[in-house]
Amino acid sequence: QAPDSFPPLRDEAAVHVLQGRMKGIQGHCNSCYMDAALFSLFSCTSVLDSMLFKPFPLCDRNIQSILRDEIVSPLRKTGFVRASSVMHLREQLTEKGQCSSFTNAEKDPEEFLNLIMHQILGIEPLLKLQSGGQKEQDCYCYQIFMDKQEDLVVPDVQQLVEHSFLSSDLKLVEIPSCFIIQMPRFGKDYKMFSKITPSLELDITDLLLDSPRECCVCGDVATLECS
Repeated sequence: QAPDSFPPLRDEAAVHVLQGRMKGIQGHCNSCYMDAALFSLFSCTSVLDSMLFKPFPLCDRNIQSILRDEIVSPLRKTGFVRASSVMHLREQLTEKGQCSSFTNAEKDPEEFLNLIMHQILGIEPLLKLQSGGQKEQDCYCYQIFMDKQEDLVVPDVQQLVEHSFLSSDLKLVEIPSCFIIQMPRFGKDYKMFSKITPSLELDITDLLLDSPRECCVCGDVATLECS
C-alpha cells in the first residue's frame, strides 16, 4: 500500500497546524541540529520533496521511507514528530555513515545534509559557487561566515548573505534550484546575533556571476562592479 503523502503547509494552515505547545519536532539527546534542518527543509516547502519519493541512483529506500513516513508526513499532517522517529533516522544514519556518534552527539547541520543528500540518496549538489575567479565548488548548503558587524544589531538574512558573499569574494555560478543557508552561530557560549529576521524573499541578483545588471548612475547595462 502506497504511503499517504501530505503537501507542505501554507499560510493559515501552517499557523493552525504548527502553532502552540507540543508542535514541531521533539528534541532528544542533542538532536536540535537535525530537528531544525528537517523542519526547515520540509514543513512549508516542497522544493526537496524529490528526496522523499524519487529513486536516486544511490538511494537507500529504507532511510528514504523513514524520512517520508515517520518524519515529514506526521509533521505536515499533525504538526508534531516524536523524538523516537528522529532517533530511528539517526540510528540508520549511524549504521550507513562513517560516524558512530549520530545518535548522541551534536553535529554541524552541514555534516548531516552532506551525509543524507550525497552518500545516502545520491542527489546532485544544489549549489555552484566560485571564489575570486577560481575553480567552481559544488556544495549542498552555504554556511554564512563573516566578521562581527557593529552596525548589524538585528540583521535580516538578505544582509547576512550579501555581507558573507562580499567578504569571501564569492559568486553563485547559476541560479540554484534550492538555496539552503546556515545562519552564523558559535555554539552555546557565544552568539554573534541574538536575533535574525527571516527574509521571506531573497534577491540574489548581485550574487550571480556575470549576471547583466543595471548601472546605478546611467541606467544602462553595467560594465564595472564596485564592491
